[in-house]
Amino acid sequence: MSPTWEAGTYPAPVRVGPMGWVRVVLRGLALLSVLGAGVLATLVLRPLEARLHGLYRPWTQHITVWVCRSAFVILGIRHSIEGRPMTQPGAVVANHSSWLDIFTLNAAKRLYFVSKSEVAGWPGIGFLARLTGTVFINRDPREARAQQQVFRDRLLAGHKLLFFPEGTSTDGLRVLPFKSTLFEAFRTEVLRDRLSLQPVSVIYTAPARAQDARFYGWWGDMDLAPHLLQVLAQSPQGAVRVVYHEPVRVADFSDRKTLARALEARVRAGMPADRQLDG
Repeated sequence: MSPTWEAGTYPAPVRVGPMGWVRVVLRGLALLSVLGAGVLATLVLRPLEARLHGLYRPWTQHITVWVCRSAFVILGIRHSIEGRPMTQPGAVVANHSSWLDIFTLNAAKRLYFVSKSEVAGWPGIGFLARLTGTVFINRDPREARAQQQVFRDRLLAGHKLLFFPEGTSTDGLRVLPFKSTLFEAFRTEVLRDRLSLQPVSVIYTAPARAQDARFYGWWGDMDLAPHLLQVLAQSPQGAVRVVYHEPVRVADFSDRKTLARALEARVRAGMPADRQLDG
């Protein structure tokens, strides 16, 4: 196992100088303004949208995309896309490196994240997650059938669900083995012949002056506030590249474990050669 992944080997804190604090304030205010405008617009439009379209969100999904694209403009992080987001019914799976992934993946096409149920109760973040249609799940086998029904309803409503099969975030320099449990929800009789899953590789490049290639990684028990502060203060910034691979049909795989391994292999293959580690 690489020493970059051992517990406690986090990047050294970056000292924020006077100009860094100026960037923190200006970028922070700009992000709060954009986020606030998005929340307000969603709160106003969503009740009527829900009455006319039910679970489908033809209006408010564009607000989320606008907020996420604006975030990269404000931060100065270069955001690029390779490949094409799929248009057919299904879900997206990706490697998970940072809280930035929420903005990174939604800046290309509106997705609905699948998250652990605890997130719903987090101050601020939980509210935003509920407002934007996040699917919350409990890791309790007794609730598997109910969760499959939720997945079915959302997928049949045209939502592109997004989940991170690694089960946790990493330092961005590796792809962990995919956990296969959630893949079973896509193999129900109603869904398996209708759905495709699209693997996506998310690749962060640290700023040129950064001392650590893991600059944008946020994992383990790292605190959010210092990491957010570091990203807000940084200049010049680095980049993130989102690689969309060809979707695979769920029906083409005999079981969830085979499906999970195939998607994991595609995500890993899309990473730079020195990041194709598996743990």
